[in-house]
Amino acid sequence: MAAKTKDKQTTKLTAKHLLNIGFPAGKPLGTALNIMHTYYNELGKNHQLELCQEVMAAPEQYQLHQILGPLAQALINQKETAPIPLQEQAPDFAVYGREGIESGAISQMEMAMRLPVSRAGALMPDAHQGYGLPIGGVLAVENAVIPYGVGVDIGCRMRMSIFDIHHGYLDKHREKLKKILTDHTRFGYATFKRPLGHEVMERPAFSEIPIVRELKDRAYSQLGTSGGGNHFVEFGIVEIQDPDNEFRLPPGKYLALLSHSGSRGLGANIAGYYTKVAMGTCRLPQEAKYLAWLGLETEAGQEYWQAMNLAGDYAAACHHQIHQRLAETLAETPMAVIENHHNFAWKEKDAKGRERIVHRKGATPAGKGVLGIIPGSMATPGFIVRGKGQAAALNSASHGAGRVMSRTKAKETLSKPQVQKYIQKAGVEVIGSDLDEAPMVYKDIHQVMAAQQDLVEVVGTFHPRIVRMNGDAKYLEVD
Repeated sequence: MAAKTKDKQTTKLTAKHLLNIGFPAGKPLGTALNIMHTYYNELGKNHQLELCQEVMAAPEQYQLHQILGPLAQALINQKETAPIPLQEQAPDFAVYGREGIESGAISQMEMAMRLPVSRAGALMPDAHQGYGLPIGGVLAVENAVIPYGVGVDIGCRMRMSIFDIHHGYLDKHREKLKKILTDHTRFGYATFKRPLGHEVMERPAFSEIPIVRELKDRAYSQLGTSGGGNHFVEFGIVEIQDPDNEFRLPPGKYLALLSHSGSRGLGANIAGYYTKVAMGTCRLPQEAKYLAWLGLETEAGQEYWQAMNLAGDYAAACHHQIHQRLAETLAETPMAVIENHHNFAWKEKDAKGRERIVHRKGATPAGKGVLGIIPGSMATPGFIVRGKGQAAALNSASHGAGRVMSRTKAKETLSKPQVQKYIQKAGVEVIGSDLDEAPMVYKDIHQVMAAQQDLVEVVGTFHPRIVRMNGDAKYLEVD
């Protein structure tokens, strides 16, 4: 255990390095950093990590060690700490469209409701099983935030631009619109050679929070791009049905642009890092470990809150740039723009005026008069909606149709000819998708909407026509 030899890697050991090897947060983490920086500062980072791993693997062997003893004792004490007990029974919560929701999602929501910090919850009709909080789950807690209750794709959102262009333009100019999509959007690992600048990159959090600071260059390179999975940018026809709509648009059909994406690598890394921190400081029973929370009175909780809000604003910036590029190419200014997000936590007041942290993981805010977009699939309609402010649903609605088939099962059971025939029949062209996003992997959007009539009213209907997604290798090249 001598501190004499020098490792070639001289990068200073940080909390992130230790968390990445599974080192517990809290007192053991602080003790390890203090000892390494004080007594083993001549060792390189990799050597320090190996030493910490040795003590973590067998702390009992180091209890009497002159230098490492306090670290060993901190590890033993944390290991012996009993998990935080859950409530014996889950309080009641509203479930919308229960007949279409798998039992696993309901069980996950029940588990979340048993947390000692939980105060209210609801399950939306597009719900399906996820990690920690189910997709479509809404959970209100007191003075805490659950990183996995927010989700990995922080601030994922929908944005729609409606143009003063007759809907017939789309069929007459399909090839032009397809080229606009392929030339001016990027998905997955593909980025623009010259990203557009944005003020979000100058936010203080990018310099004040260590984990965020490390992600700044990558975030800048991904500005204005979309992720993989179910993310898309598409042209379609929107039909405004409500004559009293907020946009003052005459009822009728218009060309519209719709996008769905989130905070890219920035949000994913923030979620991963703070989930580890939460799990290290908030020890829960194994079956509830992904619901570990950070108290908002703690430094880590405040740090995550700032990082989460930054990721949400970054996701919005990406959408703004997607729409900016495409609108400029069309030489049009949108008549109306609608935007809403999910995978986020909001500070809201309950019926008695008490502040709650409301997590919406795959759920759309639907407070009274709040506008939102609920998409179906690439071959089924989506809807512009106005929230009704239903308290039992925590002012929420579904964020889409919701999956009925896993990505793995989709690839095992569906064929490309089968999917192509389905989308062609719907009058849709798709660029760069795969079988795991086929229309048949989703619930019937009409049934989902019927299950939430008490939550939202329909303002307009959107029909996809040209859909761009990630999945085709030839569209992943960087320009």
